[in-house]
Amino acid sequence: MASRSCVSHAVVKPAARRSPPVRQEGLVAWLRRNFFKGAFNSAMTLLALWALFITLPGLVRWAFLDAVWFTPNADDCKAAAGACWAVIPEKYSVMLFGTFPHEEQWRGVTVVAIILGLAVVSAFRVLSARALIASWAAAMGLVFILMLGGIMGLKPVPTHQWGGLPLTLIMFVLTIAGGIPAGILLALGRRSQMPAIKALCVGFIEIVRGLPLVTILFMASLMFPLFLPEGISIDKFMRAQIAMMLFFAAYAAEVIRGGLQAIGRGQYEASDTIGLNYWQKMTRIILPQTGRIVLPSMMNEIIRAFKNTTFIGIIGLFDVLRATSTAIQDPVWVRYSIEAYLFIFLLYFVLCFAMSKYSESVESRLNVRR
Repeated sequence: MASRSCVSHAVVKPAARRSPPVRQEGLVAWLRRNFFKGAFNSAMTLLALWALFITLPGLVRWAFLDAVWFTPNADDCKAAAGACWAVIPEKYSVMLFGTFPHEEQWRGVTVVAIILGLAVVSAFRVLSARALIASWAAAMGLVFILMLGGIMGLKPVPTHQWGGLPLTLIMFVLTIAGGIPAGILLALGRRSQMPAIKALCVGFIEIVRGLPLVTILFMASLMFPLFLPEGISIDKFMRAQIAMMLFFAAYAAEVIRGGLQAIGRGQYEASDTIGLNYWQKMTRIILPQTGRIVLPSMMNEIIRAFKNTTFIGIIGLFDVLRATSTAIQDPVWVRYSIEAYLFIFLLYFVLCFAMSKYSESVESRLNVRR
């Protein structure tokens, strides 16, 4: 019997033509993704461009083309149609150093250079963690020697004469250096199984977070000395520093507590299984993972702490903002306060932007997701 094979032939139809894929890279794709993604974003982009078109030319003329940059005579600015940036070289000494003695302001310059230089070293991770902590401790000791004086032939300068950018940076560094460890202890205490410690930590955190910083500074400056025994006084700088530190610690504690809650229970159980005690478990297992989780939120609190240093001017300390407002009280230059405040705005922006970009680089290296 002859076998017969049947071969079926399928009919292949050509697929319909499709448009080429949209480019995902390049300038056009970046503009579409960031400025023209949807009708609303496109409308807002066009509105912003229109606002820049009508305001930017006048701003450029005022700030650059018609501006006066250097002159010791304020009358030269009156005839100009633009900004009077000459107020900055004329008043920078008071703006940046406040009431610090003029002939000793080189010490303030050195302090600023030490703090910013060590911040750059920290950002580029040149030193190990232990070496970096030791360097900061030594640097802050040198900073206080330079600011206080009284030794090595330096003229004594009491803290009530400190001011400007050195005071702002010192206040900020000490707030972070003392506030983060205190915040860690408060966060651990709030999660403690001991009712008394938990109640104390919860009460402190909720009370401090429920009060504005201005109120806490007024209490530290005006009310706290009333409770001290007669003959005992604490320097106003130290009172303000402790208030700033505790305020930051209360907010940092809640950030850290959120990170502690994000750690899986298995990490705690595994630490107990291998025989680690409480502090070994926290310092070697839990807190390192917590720091990685809370890095973005903690950096927001750190930047806010830097901006909060402007509040110390309310209690009579001459931070860089208060020093600037004092410098432009000169009747000759008072009409050019906008230029002076713009200079301080740029100073704060540069420092805060640098901290923000550093945070982004650390998050990228650790692959931290917001």
